[in-house]
Amino acid sequence: MTSLQSPAVRAVLDRLYAEADRNDGEVLPRVRAEAERLGGNYDDRKVAHLLDDAFIPVCPEVGQLLYVLVRMRRPKVAVEFGTSFGLSAIHIAAALRDNGEGKLITTELNALKAARAAEHFRQAGLAERIDLRQGDAFETLQGVRGIDFLMLDGWKSLYLPLLQKLEPSLSPGSLVAADDINLMQELLKPYLAYVRDPKNGYTSCEVPIDDGLEVSLRA
Repeated sequence: MTSLQSPAVRAVLDRLYAEADRNDGEVLPRVRAEAERLGGNYDDRKVAHLLDDAFIPVCPEVGQLLYVLVRMRRPKVAVEFGTSFGLSAIHIAAALRDNGEGKLITTELNALKAARAAEHFRQAGLAERIDLRQGDAFETLQGVRGIDFLMLDGWKSLYLPLLQKLEPSLSPGSLVAADDINLMQELLKPYLAYVRDPKNGYTSCEVPIDDGLEVSLRA
């Protein structure tokens, strides 16, 4: 039995996904309405005040894919940008536990979300595998070295600048997963153009699950 199937982890994930379905079903229509009122393409940072209570989790299939990727890559250092309430982090940490090595450094700007995520990690029995850092990712991730796996799931317009900031810390053969690539396409055009251009040192492909996941291999 994998850690994903353990009673503690399964109970937390099932509860959080059920809560996310109820909660986001009410929150996201308001977010979309506000985005339309502001005009232009959907930009998560423009409606940030409405997203404080939103889970916006990776879907279970993406979570399982993250688990598989981490099991295969066996990172000693995994990094996540955008913890939210911790569902993707739980999948990653479960894989690290089953690998028998590695730590996840995950960062969340919203203090209330970070506090709730920390409690979810404790309930799942995975806290020892997770270093949760609350604050601006450009500050909380300073000094991190030897990144073998990077998950991008925070503000979409920051994917590219954060990736470029962390590039000197990426290990050869590191994996970079970027979620929601089809949700805010205009915002993510620069990121996708960058990782899909071989001259920038990546081999990249889209995984057409849910809102789209881009998985890139660093040379």
